[in-house]
Formats: sequence, C-alpha cells, structure tokens
Amino acid sequence: MKVLTAQQMQAVDRRAIDEVGIPGVVLMENAGRRVAEEINSRYATRGFQRALVFAGKGNNGGDGYVIARHLLDNDWDVLTLVLAAAEEVAGDAAVNALALANCGGQIVHVKTENQLYAVLDDADEFSVIVDALFGTGLDKPLEGLFLEAIGWMNCQACPVVSVDIPSGIDGSTGRIMGDAVNADLTVSFAFPKIGQVTFPGALHVGELVIADIGIPKQVVYETVAECRLIDAEEARSLLPIRSIAGHKGTFGHLLLLAGSTGKCGAAVMAAEAGMRGGAGLVTLLCPRGVQPGVVARLAEVMTVPLDELEGEVCMSTLEDILASAEGKQALAIGPGLGTGAEVSSLVRRLLQDTDQPVVIDADGLNALVGHLSILGQQPDRDIILTPHPGDMSRLSGLLVAEIQKDRFDVAKDFATQYKVTLVLKGARTLIAAPDGTVHVNTTGHAGMASGGMGDVLTGLIGSLLAQGLSAMSAATLAVYLHGLAAERLQPRFGDAGLLATDLINELPAARQALAREG
Repeated sequence: MKVLTAQQMQAVDRRAIDEVGIPGVVLMENAGRRVAEEINSRYATRGFQRALVFAGKGNNGGDGYVIARHLLDNDWDVLTLVLAAAEEVAGDAAVNALALANCGGQIVHVKTENQLYAVLDDADEFSVIVDALFGTGLDKPLEGLFLEAIGWMNCQACPVVSVDIPSGIDGSTGRIMGDAVNADLTVSFAFPKIGQVTFPGALHVGELVIADIGIPKQVVYETVAECRLIDAEEARSLLPIRSIAGHKGTFGHLLLLAGSTGKCGAAVMAAEAGMRGGAGLVTLLCPRGVQPGVVARLAEVMTVPLDELEGEVCMSTLEDILASAEGKQALAIGPGLGTGAEVSSLVRRLLQDTDQPVVIDADGLNALVGHLSILGQQPDRDIILTPHPGDMSRLSGLLVAEIQKDRFDVAKDFATQYKVTLVLKGARTLIAAPDGTVHVNTTGHAGMASGGMGDVLTGLIGSLLAQGLSAMSAATLAVYLHGLAAERLQPRFGDAGLLATDLINELPAARQALAREG
C-alpha cells in the first residue's frame, strides 16, 4: 500500500482539483462526510449524542465544519470551537463555516487560553471529541493555545477522533511537534501518511481508517510513493517459488559466521532460523570451542570449526572462511560473534574479499563503526544491515533519542548515503533501500522484546537471500514473517514470555499461512 508524505498528498489534491477539475470544496465535503459517517456508526447512542469539534483556520478545520454539519443532520448536539478569529478562516474552509452557521450550528471562536477554558468550563460533557485543528501540513512546533487544547483533549475520557492525522504530528516523518492528540480513531483520506504509520507518530493514531474521498483512480494509480506499508498482500508477492521438482541444492546454501564463548545460543538460533526460513542448506562457521555445543543442538546444520583467540574467531581463519564461502548463495555475519579487535578486523576483511549477498547484524555491525567507507566499495553488492536503535546510534553517531524521534528520515538517509539496505528494528520496523524507498512493517507485538529475536531475524533474512530474493525483498519478507510468527503465538503466550526459539518453530507455519491466504 502506498504511503505518502504531506507534500505528496498535497500534490495529489492539486491534481484532482487542477487537472481533473474536482473543486476543492467537493473534496472537503466528501472528507467531512466520511468522518461523520464513521463517528455516527461507532458512537451514536440514544439520548446522549454530544460532540465537540475543535477546528483550526485551515482546510483541516474546514473538514471539521463539514463534520459538525453532518452530525447535526444526524441529531447530534454539536459545539464547534474554532481556535482562530472568524476573519482568519478563508477559502473552502470559510464556505463550509458559513454553511454550518446557516444550518444552525453553534460556532465559538477563541483566541486565548482564558477564552478556551471559559468555554470548556461552561460546557456539558461530550460523548465524542473531534480533532480538526491541524492536518498533515503542520511544519512547526505547536505552542500556547494549541498546546493547551491538545492537553485538554488528552485528559478527556470520551473517544477522540482525529481528522486526517492527530494534530501535532509531522505528517511526513512522524515527529511530535511539541505535543500531539492521542486519538482513539483517525480517519485519513485517500492514502495513509508516513507520520501515521511510523513511530513516534503511530503511537497517537489509534485505529486508522483510510477513507475514499473521490480522488480519481487515475490519480491514485499514477501517484509515485517512496514509502509502502507492507501488508499481507505485499508480503505474499515476495514469497519465493518452491518448485515441486526442487531439491536441497535448489533452494540455496547459506553460510553463517556466528558465535563465541558464552554466546553459543545466538549462533544456534540464527542457524536454525536459516533452515526454518526455507534454505536448502546452512553451514555455520564458529569457534572451535563453541562447535560441540552447537552440534549438540543442531542436527541439520553443517558446522566448520575455526581457530579462536580468547573464545572468538581470529584473523588467521580468513582463508578457511573464504574457502567455505565458495559456492554459497548468501552470507550472514554477526550473531554472538564477539567484539574483540581481531573479530572486527576479520568482519571488515570478509566484506572486502567476498561478493555474495550478505546480512550483517549484532557484533558484525560493531565492526563497521568508524569504517563505513567499506560499504561503498562494492556498490552493486546486496548488503543488509539490521541495527536496533542502539546499534544505529553507534553507526550514525546520533543519539538514540534523535533516532527514535525521526526514524523514517534516519533510516532513509543512511541507506541512500551508504548504498545498503537498512533494517531499523523496533515497533513498525523500517526497511530502507539504497534508492530511498522505505517499507514499513505492520506485523509483530510487544512480546517480541526479548533476547535472541534479532538473531532469528538475521538467519531468516540470510535464508531468503540464499533462496534468490533481492536484498530489499528478502529483508521486507523476513521482517513481515518474523512479526507474523509472533502474532500467531500471541494467543498462547500473550505479550510477555515469548522466546525466540518459540518463534523459530512457528516460521514455517507463518509462511504457509501467508501463502494460503492468497
């Protein structure tokens, strides 16, 4: 599903108005009517249908006037509170403000915080609050009267419905511009917006409904979007074909470099996820002292013991690793590998001396800190990095708080600068491609916040790379299946206590379920 920036949505509106000839006031009427229909169908009750509409002076406020008028027609008691002087309301918004007034709508204009609280203190209770203050075009932090209004809305017990996007969210990035409305329902128009589906903005959206407001199909189809929301249909289209005539050599051989003393489990989980992800063969390279523990837990995975230094693989093993890499379709590097100087040097040398598609995670990422120029030495190679925000902080030099504040742009900018596919893990994991395309994952839940989940994802991505998928397709499908497997286990485990090993065993069933839905 296409996801737009605020600027792209403005361009869509302009095409519908200027090229197709649909008046803006018609689009505003359609938008407001669709929101009113959602409110009436969900919240109308006998004897208590009282709505408060917060409206701004722009087009989002214009949508609010339409909503108020339609709710009035459905026997709601509606108070419309406009946080602007009457003369500040212009254009299509002014047309609908006049229409609301002519229909007997109660409209109150306030310009100060004292006026705001004077009105609210005198008002009766409301069954629904409508947030029509700011749309997706907000470009500066809120202050004063608007912050007070948002703070008041967030303290109310009744449902809050936001029009297009909760006020206070940057529609293009998901940044919070001072504060944002905590909506129970957000009704957006034509397309989802980046600020609604990426964090931190997504925390404020509640249930998201995308409403058809009459944008012509021609405009919808021709709209180019750099971001896509990955749902089941999108993920299903990425599934590799499994030929009935295939054999273990048909479905790829993954080479995994992982494990060190005390971190044997990471290697085991990544290797098993590689098998459960559908690779025909997986070979694990690990320190000699770790191999017996790995062999005891992995019957199907081949292993190659490597010389070690203080429990970690060392530079003297380079030639053995390069020999093992011959004929392999993909590499996975990092889970539990350790952070010693020799390990880091070895990882960097492997990136220079091999050419297979590669996924790098965990300790493999640490080896790249301060050496990111290596990534640009093979511009045509599929390289996937899978950092969590802490890893991303070390790689980029940004604070974790800075990354979490603007995840979309951070992921996109890093991927385009270093020509890699970047998987920025977390709620609504982002997958960014070297060309600036960004995919937003929709699966997963809080139960995935436990040790080993990243190791599983690394093995799964490597498996799909070995099966012939491109870097962006492998990363996108792996992240989706990873979250889907967790969702399938949620009824049993809830949001706490889910283990990475539980998820590994669910991966084949999740993949099969995704395929069967189609």
